[in-house]
Amino acid sequence: MEAATAIRSSFHIYRPSNSSARSGVLITNGPDFIPFSFKSRLSSRWIKHYPSVLHSNPGSRRFSAIGASLSSAFESDGSTSQIAPLRLESPIGQFLYQILVSHPHLVPAAVEQQLEQLQTDRDAEKKQEEPSASGTDLVLYRRIAEVKANERRKALEEILYALVVKKFMDADVTLVPTLAPSSSDSSGRVDSWASQDEKLEQLHSPEAHEMIQNHLALILGNRVSDANSVAQISKLRVGQVYAASVMYGYFLKRVDQRFQLEKSMKVLPDGMNEEETNIEMRSQSQSDSSNPEVSSWSGGISPGGFGHGIKPTRLRTYVMSFDAETLQKYATIRSKEAVSIIEKHTEALFGRPEIVVTPQGTIDSSKDELVKISFGGLKRLVLEAVTFGSFLWDVESYVDSSSG
Repeated sequence: MEAATAIRSSFHIYRPSNSSARSGVLITNGPDFIPFSFKSRLSSRWIKHYPSVLHSNPGSRRFSAIGASLSSAFESDGSTSQIAPLRLESPIGQFLYQILVSHPHLVPAAVEQQLEQLQTDRDAEKKQEEPSASGTDLVLYRRIAEVKANERRKALEEILYALVVKKFMDADVTLVPTLAPSSSDSSGRVDSWASQDEKLEQLHSPEAHEMIQNHLALILGNRVSDANSVAQISKLRVGQVYAASVMYGYFLKRVDQRFQLEKSMKVLPDGMNEEETNIEMRSQSQSDSSNPEVSSWSGGISPGGFGHGIKPTRLRTYVMSFDAETLQKYATIRSKEAVSIIEKHTEALFGRPEIVVTPQGTIDSSKDELVKISFGGLKRLVLEAVTFGSFLWDVESYVDSSSG
């Protein structure tokens, strides 16, 4: 039960509000600081697998030919390989999913073409004028425009998700499948996947890797190195930790990108040169040695993932130098599409939790499902989640720059 005590959801993020948006296909808005809660933010249905629908833009011989070959291939075996827990539903999403399975090297070109088409459709709709007539015609026009906008938003979400999956494939890392007891494991453990910790850790800079180790220590305490012990843990809590770790990885990539740039340009803040920072870190490490573990999470987690008793690092010192406004900016998930991807991917992994709120405003955990998972499995989940968030920042930035 130590793990059940250790894994708590105390994570806050900045989310997009409905105040303003800039140009481009991503819906990017100002920040509101609110607690992350599965209670209010999970989608209202299970992720369903729809029949594969190929989509290619008119005039593209290359992708029409690929579409024809993919169609025959999938008709012959009647199924698709499961390369990610979330099933893509839009025609564009299913098209990209099938390319990921059979022709992953063509994903960047396919994405570029789909982004161009989305931008063209969006620009064309902006040029259309609302009908001057009022009443039914105007209501119908606005309803059609709303439906088209929702379709584009969903397609864009799935483009981002496909790009994240592609980055995992490039790194030769298999995403964890939907959590369920393995038929080959009589103990009922859900973590039957292979350990890929080393591959995941190598995807981050040395400074970010130190921060990730602190994040793991904050979650697992003295069990970080205890890979084989198994515990029964609330599935809801594990899902919340996974989602929080995705958001932490997103934040970490943002600040590390800025840190690496300033380091390369030799414009880091005063006192941030490597020699001075190492002296400061050794001093802080000695003062923190009496309390090296944070398994109880008594201090909670802030947007930057900093708690009491964790090892000081150079990147942590750098982030602690931010003023409140800068920290808020970097802790903001920029687009609604990115927020939606985090929620849907987490729900695809852990299912939709049944949450009951008591009259006192607390969550009734009596119906909370418990899962058997090793601490090595928990570590693997957290490392994947942090990397997922890092990749999400990368692909969101790519799409944002591509759409202008």
